[in-house]
Amino acid sequence: MKNKILMIIAPERFRDEEFFHPKEVFEKNGFTVVVASTKLGVAQGVKGGSYNVDITISDAKADDYDAITISGGGGSKAFLWNDSALHALLKDADAKNKVVSAICNAPAVLAKAGLLSGKNATVFDDPDAISALNAAGSKLKPEHVVRDGRMITGDGPDASYDFGEEVLKAIRETEK
Repeated sequence: MKNKILMIIAPERFRDEEFFHPKEVFEKNGFTVVVASTKLGVAQGVKGGSYNVDITISDAKADDYDAITISGGGGSKAFLWNDSALHALLKDADAKNKVVSAICNAPAVLAKAGLLSGKNATVFDDPDAISALNAAGSKLKPEHVVRDGRMITGDGPDASYDFGEEVLKAIRETEK
């Protein structure tokens, strides 16, 4: 186990709770968190939080992490949903049996990367996000956090802590 998690956020308008709450859970449990985005610099959350990005998505390597998680918010749709470097990173992580997760509207990234076909998942109640999961062949579940193997999805800010805990649980089970 590397005890490292890659958290992906949009460069602007990421949802603060969906980033900071799981990050807190991960760090309290001894994991190092590396934060990636589409560009370096300070990323801005919708509720005023900010974070200085550590690495660009295009420079991240799945081998370096136990898990990859993607935070939602309006910026996710604008900057991450169709990011080909992110799709490639997620596909590589999945192929290497890493835990892959997304919360709020960010499960649409997993869907667009082709990772949710036939998988149970949840997503924020946004027509475009729901459409993306349906188009990918996901089985939508009306739950706050849904796990299907190593794939974890959360439906929004209220699920942030539980989402983080489920990611940790999956990492521990995957590493056995």
